[in-house]
Amino acid sequence: MSQEIAVIGSPEFTTGFRLAGVRKFADVPSDEKDEQLDDAVEEMLNDDDVGIVVMHDDDLSHLSRGVRQDAETSVEPVMVTLGGGTGSGGLREQIKRAIGIDLMDED
Repeated sequence: MSQEIAVIGSPEFTTGFRLAGVRKFADVPSDEKDEQLDDAVEEMLNDDDVGIVVMHDDDLSHLSRGVRQDAETSVEPVMVTLGGGTGSGGLREQIKRAIGIDLMDED
């Protein structure tokens, strides 16, 4: 069974992923994150079709304690955060740790 990548965040954050072919996404406007982000994250974490959930690092602060803990400890799907100075090397390491292989290895 093939799993999909999902992205959660502001429309500005999700647009690039959608243009790259990501079909599962949750647009949460910046001014509604405190009200809507928990539900969006829970929905993606409970979706059996999702293998990786991508969010901006800054958005974690908008999650309630319980949802944030669920997101940070989830193994499947794995939560990958971008921003916060992690850079592409950080993303590469997070994915490698999550799935056990380096997708960007050129060998």
